Amino acid sequence: MADPLTLHDPDDPRLHDYTDLTDVQLRRRREPAEGLFIAEGEKVIRRAVQAGYAMRSMLLSAKWVDVMRDVIDATPAPVYVVDPALAEQVTGYHVHRGALASMRREPLPAVSDLLRATPAPGRGEGTVRRVAVFEDIVDHANVGAAFRNAAALGIDAVLLSPRCADPLYRRSVKVSMGAVLQVPWTRLESWPADLGTLRAEGFTVAALCLSDRAVTLDELAARKLGKLALLFGTEGTGLTPGALEAADEHVRIPMDAGVDSLNVAATSAVVFYVTRPGPA
Repeated sequence: MADPLTLHDPDDPRLHDYTDLTDVQLRRRREPAEGLFIAEGEKVIRRAVQAGYAMRSMLLSAKWVDVMRDVIDATPAPVYVVDPALAEQVTGYHVHRGALASMRREPLPAVSDLLRATPAPGRGEGTVRRVAVFEDIVDHANVGAAFRNAAALGIDAVLLSPRCADPLYRRSVKVSMGAVLQVPWTRLESWPADLGTLRAEGFTVAALCLSDRAVTLDELAARKLGKLALLFGTEGTGLTPGALEAADEHVRIPMDAGVDSLNVAATSAVVFYVTRPGPA
């Protein structure tokens, strides 16, 4: 535990982790390269700590010091106190939640290790049975919302194609309310070839799409498959031909009023709920 230290200079090198948070392109490159991500707000910071991520530092406005006292007392990381104007000058936006933490990224697990892991307590019946797979979802808010759905609706693990947005980018973490820190995830390096790993582990890969061979979501759910991987693409172009070819099943959500698709956040919520597993 270190006593909170008040800083006054926006160019202080100790504030480097928090600079230019609104520059999406810069932060997308910088954060993975430097092995960090930013947790914003009390709830998300606490979830990051509870999930086992190590803290590099914390940046607080004065009124948040007492609120975060237990976290401060439990961490060896430095805690910097700044006034709101300085925080805005450093980060590039008004930090209305008053609390930021720079957290250390952990190495991503291998896909096979993730699929064989024992789900966390309350997240499964001893084996991974439901996996969400996202292809080329580049919007950070959509990624965050999808992770929040996954946490709430029985998904044991999430797999991302190489082009998907970073789940640990600040906006993704914020929209997910910290769910990206709770649901195990990793990236598939060879796309879509790595979908074969799911099949090798006994999963049926079901692609959400509008193809002629698609069965309804209700039909898929009625099969009560033991291990199911649910594959989602972008709202505009959907899944790529390679991903569709690699899937075992094509699945559609029946819709009314001439609507043929929903965005990935809405689609994933519906699909996760309908296909949630019963007792093992």
